[in-house]
Amino acid sequence: MWPLHIFLNKLLNGGYNVHEDDVNLDESNNFKSAFRNEKKGKKDLSIQSHFIDVPHIKQEHTWDCGLACVLMVLKTLHINHYDIEDLHAFCNTNSIWTVDLAYLLHKFSINFSYITVTLGANPNFSLESFYKKHLGDDIVRVNMLFNRSREAGINIECRSINGDEIAVLIMSRKYIVVALVDQFILSQSWIEDFYISDFYIGTSGGYTGHYIVICGYDAVTDEFEIRDPAISRSRGTISSKCLEKARKSFGTDEDILLIHLENVDT
Repeated sequence: MWPLHIFLNKLLNGGYNVHEDDVNLDESNNFKSAFRNEKKGKKDLSIQSHFIDVPHIKQEHTWDCGLACVLMVLKTLHINHYDIEDLHAFCNTNSIWTVDLAYLLHKFSINFSYITVTLGANPNFSLESFYKKHLGDDIVRVNMLFNRSREAGINIECRSINGDEIAVLIMSRKYIVVALVDQFILSQSWIEDFYISDFYIGTSGGYTGHYIVICGYDAVTDEFEIRDPAISRSRGTISSKCLEKARKSFGTDEDILLIHLENVDT
């Protein structure tokens, strides 16, 4: 295994290719603290931050944030012939799950990895008011999509991924991430930053599922750059602590879609 400062220099300077099998590196668990230690030791890491220029797309309804995120991915990859109504027609449902987005990305031949801690619709979500309305109808459809995923050519990894690993992947310049988060927790960051989502519908303290695009990381401030389809503001940042809490809230299954940026000028 590479020493961390050598691994980071190779990764950031293009001397090390990151694949999905490389994501679970022991070094990445201590990425941010090690980065700061390297800085204090005055060892040169050529890049302290990296940001992908992802066009911002605003969602049109309370339920189509995932479709807006997929549309941002398509435009980042220079696929510009579709709009959010086209994506809705492909999905043919207003109850969008991450597996729906995975099938949608696959339809456009996007190279991606789907990572989740639960394979299928989690029946425990029936306790959450956010899921009560649709879970009974969705559970058969969603489980069928999971069961057919391998046959369809969609690889789903059942495991957790932490913020440090995401930071390493973003810094490699090869990936952006579509993540399912708790919008209520995310809203605490909005309040501090004086901007509010136009589509926030959560009750006091209640889970509200929401998709965002993670497209940058600054190791000095320990913040991620995001594109939030629920706000008018085209760019946003969130602390790694807040993002990790929002990503791992009960209801998300820690779902992420890791988008591979092949042959894209970043």
